[in-house]
Amino acid sequence: MMHLFRTSLGVMALAAAACGPGGGALAANGPFLAHQALYDLSLVKSRSNSVNSARGRILYNFTGSSCEGYTSEFRQVSELDSGEGKVTLSDLRSNSWEDAAGKSYRFKIETRMNEADAGRVDGSAERDGDHINVKLKLPAPKSFTLDGKIVFPTEQIQRIIAAAKDGKSLLELSVYDGSDDGQKVYNTLTVIGQAIPADRASSIDPSTTDEHMKSLKRWPVTVSYFDRDAQQKEGEQTPIYAMAFELYENGVSRQLVLDYNDFVISGAMGKFDVKDSKPCN
Repeated sequence: MMHLFRTSLGVMALAAAACGPGGGALAANGPFLAHQALYDLSLVKSRSNSVNSARGRILYNFTGSSCEGYTSEFRQVSELDSGEGKVTLSDLRSNSWEDAAGKSYRFKIETRMNEADAGRVDGSAERDGDHINVKLKLPAPKSFTLDGKIVFPTEQIQRIIAAAKDGKSLLELSVYDGSDDGQKVYNTLTVIGQAIPADRASSIDPSTTDEHMKSLKRWPVTVSYFDRDAQQKEGEQTPIYAMAFELYENGVSRQLVLDYNDFVISGAMGKFDVKDSKPCN
């Protein structure tokens, strides 16, 4: 990934993770691509007629390497029009760092709705044997532990690419990204479609025409996110949201579709720039 509105607010930090590359031993062969991508958001459909229109943008920057870790900088500004003059403006800013082995994760997330004060989450997580130690500074100081089987966002993408390369069609992972109040864990189910050859482009955007991308295959991927606490308490199997995208073997994503149950938003890549990255010594 991965926030638009909080069921929606959670997905955008996760979308940041999905838009960005993973790395490390479990990832696809070869370096992941440092890049900046701009996605234009628009309403696909409103199932409950609760949303008349939606627009916005996601700007995503990814830098780093397997030796220094990966930094993701993400901003999304969105506007939802619910009719009768009800317009909700959201502004999400997220900055995170994760080492290539998935052992350390640092995150700062700021969300602002309309003119309200910004909500902030600031914390870190360290993997220690069979558990993960989380320390939050904001919204309030707190320390707690998580199951060591949980993965961070970059490793999530790393695992999806590895599964796709192995020909697997399903992948279940529990993911912690620091969103919401910094204590939320999501169970995820990833469905991976058949690989799309490099020479087949269903539509043209800056990623399909870029020289760095032309020789790469990609996979159609859909990731459904479930509230782990709700599942444990109620056996709930309905996802909070789902997102679909085409994932390149170097970690770049295109053709985002974000499904919030009541409404669906698409994210079309409007700009794509490859960034210089320092090789490991």
